[in-house]
Amino acid sequence: MTYFRSPLFVPFCLIILFLSAPYSYGDFVEDSPPNLTYHDGALLTGTITVNFIWYGNFTESQKSILTDFIVSLSDGSVKTEPSVASWWKTLNKYYSNTGISFPTLTLGKQITDSSYSHGDSLNISDIPPIASRGPQKNAINVVVTSADVGVEGFCISRCGLHGSGPGSSMNRFTYIWFGNSSTQCPGQCAWPFSQTDDGPPTAPLLPPNGQAGTDGMVVNLASLLAGTCTNPFGDGYFQGEPETPLEAATACPGIYGKKAFPGYAGGLLLDPTNNASYNAHGVNGRLFLVPALYDLSMFGCATTV
Repeated sequence: MTYFRSPLFVPFCLIILFLSAPYSYGDFVEDSPPNLTYHDGALLTGTITVNFIWYGNFTESQKSILTDFIVSLSDGSVKTEPSVASWWKTLNKYYSNTGISFPTLTLGKQITDSSYSHGDSLNISDIPPIASRGPQKNAINVVVTSADVGVEGFCISRCGLHGSGPGSSMNRFTYIWFGNSSTQCPGQCAWPFSQTDDGPPTAPLLPPNGQAGTDGMVVNLASLLAGTCTNPFGDGYFQGEPETPLEAATACPGIYGKKAFPGYAGGLLLDPTNNASYNAHGVNGRLFLVPALYDLSMFGCATTV
C-alpha cells in the first residue's frame, strides 16, 4: 500500500459526501494532519446486509456493476491483488482498539421503485422513507436515484450522503443515497472518468467497466460505505466538528493511487485489454476504482497501488 500524509481538506457534513474530488493535496503537505478520533459511539458490526432500492429506471448492466462491488467486499475467491476485499479490510484498524468486531457486508435484497413513488424531484427528507422500504435490522439500505431524478443539492453541494433511521443505535438502520452521474454532473460526481468541471483540463480516465457514470457511482458507494460503518450515527470515527466531519474516505478526496495531486488521481493500474484505469480486483473478473482510506496508524491516506 502507498501512504499519503494529507492535510485537512474542505469540511464534510456529517451525512454528506462531496465528491467533486479532483482536488486533494496528495504528497503536497508540510505538517502531519490530525488523526481521525474515535468518539466512543457505536460502529456497525456483525453480518450486515446491503440492500439496494433502485429508484427509477436502471439497466441490468448498471445494477450488476454495483452489486458485484458489494459481493467483492467479502468474497474470498478473488486471489489477485490488490482486491476490493483487501482494500475494505484496511478499515479493520478502526475496530481493533474498540473491542468491536469487524463487520461482514453481504448483498441483500433489491427493491425496484420504477413508479417514482415520491416523484422525480426529491428533497433530502424524502430519502429516509424511501430507504425504510428495505430491511431495518442489521442493514445498510442503499437508495440509488436514476439519471432522470433530481435530488435536492445533487451536483450543487453533494454527490451522495449517509444517515440513519430513528431509534437507538441497537435497532436503527443505516442508509446511503447517491445519484446517477451518467448524465447529471459527471465532471463532479464521476471524476476521474469524466472531465472535471473545474480545475486543470486533463483528459478523463477510461472506466474499468466501460461506463463512466456507473464506475463513478462505485467510487461514491465505496466512500459512503466506509463512512457508514465507521461513523454510522455521528459518534464514531471522524475528525473535526460533528456537523462537518472528515470520515474514513472523505478525509482523502481525489486520491486513488501513488503521488496523487490536484487534478491527478495518482498512478493506477491499466487493463491491457482496453487501457482502462483501476486499482482493485473484484468478483466475476470485475475491475474497480476505490478511493484511498485514512490509515489511523500511518496518519495519512492509504491507497491500494
